[in-house]
Amino acid sequence: MEWTDGMLYPVLHRLERLGHVEARWEVAESGRRRKYYRITPGGRARLAEERRQWQAVNATLRGIWRALSLPVPANHPASAAAIPQGA
Repeated sequence: MEWTDGMLYPVLHRLERLGHVEARWEVAESGRRRKYYRITPGGRARLAEERRQWQAVNATLRGIWRALSLPVPANHPASAAAIPQGA
């Protein structure tokens, strides 16, 4: 997936609606109004939870990939079990 500028603002607006970020308007030196976003305490908590969940998924997948890459001795019971296609 390629990230484009048009993808950023819908994500920021959704995070703002959910209370994960706050926004404020300021006038830049150029005279243009700019919107600044910052993460809220609730957003930080949600981010920490999402990170924990991702780390659990990541660790599980790495364990599976590691197990699939190790040779199993011929006399081991697992050698008779078929590994599903695409695993």
